[in-house]
Amino acid sequence: MHAVLPLLQKTEFPAIARRGVHTLQVNLGYVCNQTCQHCHVNAGPNRTESMDAETVDAVINALTASKASTLDLTGGAPELNPHFRRLVRAAREAGVRVIDRCNLTILFEPGQEDLADFLAQQGVEVTASLPCYLEDNVDEQRGKGTYAASIRALQQLNALGYGAGDSGLILNLVYNPIGPVLPPPQEALEDDYRRMLGDRFGIRFDRLLTLANMPIQRFGSMLISKGSFNGYMDLLKSAHRGENLDAVMCREMVSVDWQGWLYDCDFNQMLGLPLRAAHAPRTHIRDLSATALNGLPIVVRDHCYGCTAGQGSSCGGALAA
Repeated sequence: MHAVLPLLQKTEFPAIARRGVHTLQVNLGYVCNQTCQHCHVNAGPNRTESMDAETVDAVINALTASKASTLDLTGGAPELNPHFRRLVRAAREAGVRVIDRCNLTILFEPGQEDLADFLAQQGVEVTASLPCYLEDNVDEQRGKGTYAASIRALQQLNALGYGAGDSGLILNLVYNPIGPVLPPPQEALEDDYRRMLGDRFGIRFDRLLTLANMPIQRFGSMLISKGSFNGYMDLLKSAHRGENLDAVMCREMVSVDWQGWLYDCDFNQMLGLPLRAAHAPRTHIRDLSATALNGLPIVVRDHCYGCTAGQGSSCGGALAA
């Protein structure tokens, strides 16, 4: 795999600072049942990194100490971590909103037969990857058969009340482009998703979130191999909108890796760029409550243009209408 960080070192991205911690985004490990072309984590079935029980305990303690209102669980497939359900229960008992970034096909993995029921019982918000409403595009990006399994998973979630609007069970879908282009306008694409998935399969959901592909890890390496890296970076920079800077997710979110180390965002985590605290070269989740984060500068590189280009991009979808 090609190293991307050396190509991102020089940057003119504007300096920004964080405002606090509303969300803990926790990467529970890189183990996944899929190997997707666009994956910025380089996750897959052959990865073994997984958060241990002690670090999960530290995350639970940090939820209370930091007064974070949201726990955003990601991976890999976060559900494959053996402590996933214990962490979800602890967070929900503390009144914390929990988001599960689910690849949908995980619902049919051995040992996960009751996963959908568990998520519904706990009131977990499901943010599900479905990078297109067309079968060929999804299978090209995520593997043959992924689309059909994803549709079955969405229907299973719908049957439990997800996406009904008045059930309290939130189901969001995530779109990302197949290649080195920006996502189309989020609202118009959401209408297309509703029409195509509703008419063909009776599927309902709450929101569509559009994400730009980040030029790092597996996707960045693919761009380098195809000679498209510089062109994609030029696209991101030329589409930069300064008004998106106020809404970027790193201002109020802390990313936690599978070993418990803190980063400004999931993308910096994958590049090995730790959160810049004053007292140490890097900070652990167990020390979060003792670390003054307000006003700290956020570590930026050229990949940050992926969050501010066009309508903007974040884990919550587009930043601008």
